[in-house]
Amino acid sequence: MTGHAEAPRSVDREIFRHAVSSLVDEMAVALIRTARSTNLKNSMDLSAALCDPQGRLIAQGLTLPLHLGSVPHAMRAFLDRFGEELQPGDVYVLNDPYAGGTHLPDMYVTQPVFRDQHLLGHVLTIAHHADIGGKTAGGNGCDATEIFQEGLCLPPVRLMAGGDHVTHVWQLIERNVRVPVQVLGDLRAQLAAGHVGAQSLLTLTEDFGPHQFASLSQAVLDYAEARARAAIREIPDGVYEFTDHLDDDGIDPDPIPIQVALRIRGDRLTVDFTGSGRQVRGAINNPLPFTQSAAYACIRCVMPPDIPNNEGYFRPIHIVAPPGSIVNPTRPAAVAARGLAGFRIANTVMGALAQALPDKVPAAESGGDTGVSIAGYDGNSPFVLLEFLFASWGGRPFADGVDGASSIVVNFSNNPAEVIESELPIAIDRYEFVPDSGGSGQFRGGLAIERHYRLLADQATLQLRSDRQKTGPYGLNGGLPGVPSRNTLVRNGRRIDLASKTTTVMLRGDRFEHQTAGAGGWGPPHRRSTSARQRDLETGKVTS
Repeated sequence: MTGHAEAPRSVDREIFRHAVSSLVDEMAVALIRTARSTNLKNSMDLSAALCDPQGRLIAQGLTLPLHLGSVPHAMRAFLDRFGEELQPGDVYVLNDPYAGGTHLPDMYVTQPVFRDQHLLGHVLTIAHHADIGGKTAGGNGCDATEIFQEGLCLPPVRLMAGGDHVTHVWQLIERNVRVPVQVLGDLRAQLAAGHVGAQSLLTLTEDFGPHQFASLSQAVLDYAEARARAAIREIPDGVYEFTDHLDDDGIDPDPIPIQVALRIRGDRLTVDFTGSGRQVRGAINNPLPFTQSAAYACIRCVMPPDIPNNEGYFRPIHIVAPPGSIVNPTRPAAVAARGLAGFRIANTVMGALAQALPDKVPAAESGGDTGVSIAGYDGNSPFVLLEFLFASWGGRPFADGVDGASSIVVNFSNNPAEVIESELPIAIDRYEFVPDSGGSGQFRGGLAIERHYRLLADQATLQLRSDRQKTGPYGLNGGLPGVPSRNTLVRNGRRIDLASKTTTVMLRGDRFEHQTAGAGGWGPPHRRSTSARQRDLETGKVTS
C-alpha cells in the first residue's frame, strides 16, 4: 500500500467514497434513461466508472461487476494513445478486445475532466450495443473464426474533439452497423452519462478541493486494499482446485475445460488458470481483461459487502492466464461470444472458493446467460433483437437458490415481453418457470425458465449463444445438478432440435423455444425437510 504523511481522516474518506459511488450511479441511471436499445434501457448491459488522472479505477456504478476488472486495461489503452494530448471537450472510444476492450459490441467511452486546464480525472462508460456489424447481427455469433468477421474494430480514437463531433468517426460507425439509429442513439446516451459524471466531478472538487480530492482518491484505494487483504487472511491458507466445462465452441464438438487453482497464503491470493483449454476456433475465447473481471467479481462476492468497489481490492489478487488459452487468447482469435466463457470462468472460480468456504458459497447457477439474436427486415426496416436470458441461483448452504435472478456476477434484467412485442416483429408466446428443473438437494437449486419467440416478419436470422446442454450446472456437498438446457425450432408443427450454439433462418410463423438450465442443488437431497418438500409441491416447483 502507498503511505501518506498525513492520511485523510476516516470520516472524510467515508464521505468521499459514498460521494463518488453516487456519482457513478448517477451516470449509470442517465445512460439507462437516455438509451435507445432494449439491451441498455431494459437489460442494463452497461457500466459506469470514475478514474483518477492516472486512470486508476476509483468507483464503479451499480451495474455489471463483470466489467469492473477491464476498466484499468481500457484506461491504459486510452492514456497510452492520448495521454499527452488530452484536451477539455475531448471524448474517446474503443472496442478492440486486444487493445483494452473485451469484445466488439462493448464500446468504452471515456472523457477527461478538467478545471482550469488541471486534469481532475476521467469518467467512463461501457455499453453493449445492439449491433457492431460483422457476419452476425448483434455481434455475439459463435461461428466466427477470427475477429475480422465480428464487426467494426476501433482502437482508441476521438469521438469528440473540443466539444465537437469527429464527423468521420461517427459516419464510420453509422455505415458499419445494421441499426444505426439505435447504435448512434446509445453512443449519445454514453455521452450524456459522461456529461452527468463530469459535472458531478466538478462539483465534488469544489467541495473537497483538487488536492484533497487526489489524497482522498488514494485513501479509498488503500482502504479497499487493506480490507481485501484482511478478508483474504480469513480464508484458510491452501490450494483449492476446480474444473468445469463448456459444451463446445460451436464448431468443434469437444468439451472445453476451464481449470483453476486458488492459492491462498496470508493476505495474498493467486488465481491460476493453467490447465484450461487452448484457444478455440469458435468465438467463445475470453480476452484477459474479461477473465480478470470474472475472477475479481467472484472473489468480491465472498468479501464483506462494504468494501469499496475500486481497483484497490485487486492489488492482493494475482491472475495467471496462459497466453494462447481460452482465458487469454491471442489475436486474431474470435471473441464475440466471450460471455459464455466468462460466466463459466465465474462458475469455476466459485467452485474452487466453495472448497475454501463451504458454508458460504452456493452451487452453480443456471449456467450464465443465453444470448439470443433475431435480426432481419420488417418490410424495408431493419430490426435486431438482442437479449441475454438469466434464470436462477444455485442452492445455498443455508437456503434454496433464488428463482428468477441474474448471475451473481452481473446485475442484468430480462427484457419484458411487452417491450419486445411493442418494438419488434416478434411475439413472446411463453415465458415461465419450468417445474422439476432445479437440482435436488437439502437446499434446492433455482428453476429454469422457458421462453418462446414467434417471428412475425417474413424472414430473420436466429443466432443462439447458449451452453449447459450436455451437462447441467453442478451441485455442491451432495446436491444434484440442475437439468440441462434445450433449444427447439418449431416450423409447421415440426419440432427441430438445435445445438447450444446455432445460426439458422427463421420464417414467418416459426417459433424458437429456449429452456435455460436449472441451477444446482446444495447438500444431500435426503436431508431436505418434509415441510420444504410439501412447499415445493404446493408452489408447483416440483410435480411429484
